[in-house]
Amino acid sequence: MTSAQLEIQIIASLVAIACAIPGVFLVLRRMSLISDAISHAILPGIVVGFFMTQDLSSPLLIIFAAFTGILTVFLVEFIQKTGLVKEDTAIGLIFPALFSIGVILIAQNANDVHLDIDAVLLGELAFAPFDRLELYGIDVGPKSLWVIGVILLITLSLLVAFFKELKVSTFDVGLASALGFSPAVLHYGLMSVASVTTVGAFDAVGAILVVALTIAPAATSYLLTKNLKTMLVYSIVFGVFSAISGYWLAYLLDASIAGSITSVLGIVFLLVFLFAPSTGMISVIYRQQRQKIEVLLLTFLLHLKNHKEQNERHVNHLGEHINWKKSQAKLVLELATKNNMIVVTDNIVYLTDKGHIFTEKAINYIIDESTETIEEMKKEFFLFRG
Repeated sequence: MTSAQLEIQIIASLVAIACAIPGVFLVLRRMSLISDAISHAILPGIVVGFFMTQDLSSPLLIIFAAFTGILTVFLVEFIQKTGLVKEDTAIGLIFPALFSIGVILIAQNANDVHLDIDAVLLGELAFAPFDRLELYGIDVGPKSLWVIGVILLITLSLLVAFFKELKVSTFDVGLASALGFSPAVLHYGLMSVASVTTVGAFDAVGAILVVALTIAPAATSYLLTKNLKTMLVYSIVFGVFSAISGYWLAYLLDASIAGSITSVLGIVFLLVFLFAPSTGMISVIYRQQRQKIEVLLLTFLLHLKNHKEQNERHVNHLGEHINWKKSQAKLVLELATKNNMIVVTDNIVYLTDKGHIFTEKAINYIIDESTETIEEMKKEFFLFRG
C-alpha cells in the first residue's frame, strides 16, 4: 500500500466520522433532506467568499458557506411555517434556487477560476493527496486531511459538551425548553456543524458523497438500535467500513472512489434493511405471518371453548365450516398440539387443561380489556415457542 492510498483512506474515514455525527441527529429529527439542501445550497457562499478573498484556500470560504447553509435552513423553516407548503416542498424550492445562483455566479464571473461544478458534486478523493499543506517549507500532509481533521475535532468537542442538550431537544423540544435549553440555538448550532462539515468535505469527496455519508450510516444504524450512543457508534463504524471497503472496491474495478463508497453504503443499508433482527423486512414479514397464525389458533381455541358438540370439534370441521384451507387447518392443529393446548382422539379435538386456562384468560382479556397484553399471556404459557 502506497502512502497516497493510505492518505486517501484516512481522509475518507475522517469524512465518514465527521458526517456520521450530525447525520444521526438529522435522521432522528426527520431532517435528512436538509443535508442534501445544504450540500448544494452552500455553493453561492463559496463563490462569494472567493470573490472577496481571491483565494480558494481561505478559511473565509468555509465561514461564508456555513452562513449560506444556515440561511438555507432558515428559509426552509420560514416557508414551512407559513403552512402553505410542507417541508419537503420548501427544500425543493430553496436549494435549487441557491445552487443555481452559485452556478450563475461562477459562469458569469469566475470562468477562469478552478471552481469545477462536476468536481464539487462528485468529488475525487484520488486527487486529495496531491493538494499538500506546507508549514515553513515542511510538508505536513494533504490539506483535506487537516481541514476535515480540525472540523472533526470541533464536532467531537461540541458533541461531548452539548450531548445532553442535543439529546433532550432531539426527542422532546418541550422538555428542553422547560429545562432552560434553547431548542432554536441548538437547532441552528447543529445546522452550522452540518454546514461546516459539508464545506470541509466538499473539495475532497463532493456533495453527493457528503450526503451519502451523512444519511446512510445513520439510517442504517437506526434500524439496529434506538439507543442514541449506540446509534452514534454504529453510524461511525458503518461509515468508516464503507469508506475503506469502497476505496478498495474502486481500486479493484478502476472506478470512481466516491461512487464505490456510495455503492457500499447502499449495499450495507440494504443488508441491514433486509436482515436486521427486529426491524428488518424479513423479520417483519415473519412476525406478520406468525401473528396471522396466532390469530387463527386463538380463533380455533375459542371455538372449541364455546362448542361441546362433537361435530363442531371434528378435525374436518375446520375445512367444512370455518372455511380454512387444509394447509391452514393442519398448521393450526400442529401448533395447538405442540403447545399442549389440545389433544386429538378419533379425529375429535379436545382442549387440555392448559388450553382451557389460556382461552379463559383470552376471553377475559377481550371482554374486560385487561391491562395484561397478549404477548405477556404468550410468555406465561410458552405459547408459540415450542
